[in-house]
Amino acid sequence: MKKLLVLLTLMAAPVWAEDKPVNITRDTASVTIPLTDGTAEIRRIGDNDHRIDDDWGRTSRACPPFCIQPQSPAPGVTTIGELELIALLQDPEVVVMDSRTPEWFEGGSIPGAINVPYTQVIDHLGELGCDIDFDGYVCENPTRVALFCNGNWCGQSPTAIRNMIEAGFPADHIYYYRGGMQAWRLLGLTVTGE
Repeated sequence: MKKLLVLLTLMAAPVWAEDKPVNITRDTASVTIPLTDGTAEIRRIGDNDHRIDDDWGRTSRACPPFCIQPQSPAPGVTTIGELELIALLQDPEVVVMDSRTPEWFEGGSIPGAINVPYTQVIDHLGELGCDIDFDGYVCENPTRVALFCNGNWCGQSPTAIRNMIEAGFPADHIYYYRGGMQAWRLLGLTVTGE
């Protein structure tokens, strides 16, 4: 009787089909974002067995320099997740900046992001609605910006954000995607250069 019960239980258990749809949200399979030279589609990798098997799967980087970053790099900055970043990528009034060094950017980035290395972000404030002043920058009509780097352990975008604020850029116009490339890749979202 016990064997029959086990057999009936196994037969009643749900059978998971391979390659179930992998949407961004329940109702969104993909999102098309505008680029300067066309569009890009952001979606998730459709292979239900996909695994991260390169450096992005590393969990324990030496600290320092790769210490866990705070939830917010500075007061007034809005920390966001993937869905908020995808919405910002669709807004032509927002600049999404990959603040990593060029070799990281060239190895793959988020579609629609521009590379502004964290060491050079101040040099680009003039492109973000700021004017140079004797004491730094005056930002009367700043562009909203979202910055990211490699992930929760990466200090490049937090450093860029703090430098921008110190130079005069308003914190309330900055979004920080803390999960960065590691979280983006973990979710199987589209990456440039792949």
